[in-house]
Amino acid sequence: MTVRTVVYDRRVVEGREGTGLEALREARTATGTTWVRVSAPTDEELDRVAEAFDLHPLEIEDVQGTPAPKVEAFPDHTFVLVKSARLRGGETTFEEEIRDQPVGLFFGHDWIVTITAEETAAVGSVWERVTREEPRLLGNDADFTAYRVIDAIVDEYFDILDEIGSDIEAVEDRIIDDPDTETLEILNSLRRELLSIRRIVWPTRDAVSVLARGDAAHVRSGTQKYYRDVYDHLVQHVELVETYRDLASGARDIYLNTLSQSTNEVMKRLTVVATIILPLTFVVGVYGMNFGGGPYNMPELGWRFGYPAVMMGMGLIAAVMLGYFRSSGWL
Repeated sequence: MTVRTVVYDRRVVEGREGTGLEALREARTATGTTWVRVSAPTDEELDRVAEAFDLHPLEIEDVQGTPAPKVEAFPDHTFVLVKSARLRGGETTFEEEIRDQPVGLFFGHDWIVTITAEETAAVGSVWERVTREEPRLLGNDADFTAYRVIDAIVDEYFDILDEIGSDIEAVEDRIIDDPDTETLEILNSLRRELLSIRRIVWPTRDAVSVLARGDAAHVRSGTQKYYRDVYDHLVQHVELVETYRDLASGARDIYLNTLSQSTNEVMKRLTVVATIILPLTFVVGVYGMNFGGGPYNMPELGWRFGYPAVMMGMGLIAAVMLGYFRSSGWL
């Protein structure tokens, strides 16, 4: 586990690492805004953090589980659960998958605790900006720091959707140029990714709307406009998800239609071949009967030009039928 604490008020006053209960309590009551960043905690260490900041056991349980994003308001703090997401790639596009993990944010007026099961890029980027003493972050309360973390997480969704959009465009070109069985696997993978990101984005939008409306007491009126901006981004993400789902479904329909058309072309050619062979088979069957060349059987068998005449007749039949099929647009 890593527990890092930073206290800031216009500038970074103190930064330290430690999991002791007394140290955490002192950090909570320090002058300025306190941020306790917790990564990969054990159960015992989580209990100490919960005791120091009066966090409810059910809140801690939510961070350790996989519930949907949500917001819960308590008298002394606000609990926000969001999900960080990233696209984990494989050797091919259809082996990609979206990996998410819960990020718990607990904040009062002058303190914030973030808890993650492992190091998270979005949380880490905001932490670095605080420790670099970025004025805009240092000059605000904990609700603004929470906004920055949530905004960084929401930006991850856009990166994922942008890559999915590029993959959909690529697979549409592939369907037109050279459709194959792997194309369908890629489309199915993209549909699964869109379903996964949809399950994250929709409840996150609803959770952020609570903060944007000011229903959480620990979000100041001046910070609500920033949460409204995040909410607007999430609305755009939801629209993108639905648009990409329609595009993926449309691409799948195009693929199946293309495949069906190719199958129809093959069947048409096979039908033409079978139709041409049918009369030729009849002729061959007639002259394959066990009759002699006498005048009362098959006299043409005794004719010196009988065989060439039959071959020429069969060739003429095939040529006439080919010409007919070509003029009819079958070939």
